[in-house]
Amino acid sequence: MTLVSTEWLSKNLSKVKIVDSSWHLKRDRNALEEYKKIHIENAIFMDLEEVSNQEQNLPHNHFLPKKEKWEKSLSQFGISNNSTVVIYDNSDLISSCRIWFQFLYFGHKSNLVYVLDGGLKKWILENRKVSDKEIKNVTSKYIAKENKNMIKLKSQIENNIKTKEFTIMDARSKNRFLGLESEPRPNVKSGSIENSKSLPFSELINKKTNTFLNKKDLIKKFNSAEISGLKIVSSCGSSVTAATLALAYSLINDDYIPKIYIGSWTEFGKK
Repeated sequence: MTLVSTEWLSKNLSKVKIVDSSWHLKRDRNALEEYKKIHIENAIFMDLEEVSNQEQNLPHNHFLPKKEKWEKSLSQFGISNNSTVVIYDNSDLISSCRIWFQFLYFGHKSNLVYVLDGGLKKWILENRKVSDKEIKNVTSKYIAKENKNMIKLKSQIENNIKTKEFTIMDARSKNRFLGLESEPRPNVKSGSIENSKSLPFSELINKKTNTFLNKKDLIKKFNSAEISGLKIVSSCGSSVTAATLALAYSLINDDYIPKIYIGSWTEFGKK
């Protein structure tokens, strides 16, 4: 059970740690200010920019933070290794999936971390209880353990072009994948990684409710993109929406361990 419903969370608000991980690629929205005005009761705000590693030579990419930084952040939030965590966002199921991936990467048990299907959008559509109060956290002592097999580096991606050991699925739009549209980041060329498969993350989400498609429809989407098996690696522009693809694939394949090319196209397509 990677996803939880709004109904489930409503019944378990006091039993879980709720994380608002809202983040917007477009800078005309401020996720923290939105959180201060409205969020799910008892939710803490986790800023993706603060809990990722911004490489200076790759602006707007989101590498994973140092283990010590992740431990410090979660400890400050009062999250322990045994906490049941539900993550949501006020975007399009992108940053919540990325934070979910980070929890798994740093060793949180998979049966203790979930994403709220539909996020804040569905929660509000259903007139469920919201708040504007920030909660005070009792600090904890979080201990992380990295699962380094969950990420791929550029050298591994380059080698895979020759060996074809795993399939790369790209979460960006079709036009960006095909090189018909300019990249939104400076000094990044158009196009895609050789032999990779295109599956825009937006095609896996119901626009009205921000929920994932049902399992049957997800299977159709992955099949049509010629994506199958366990040797699957997700990529995108900055390694955020790649996590949305990884989570979606885990919904149709219980044995799949999410893997992301952490540099994604911002690194691979750098001019």
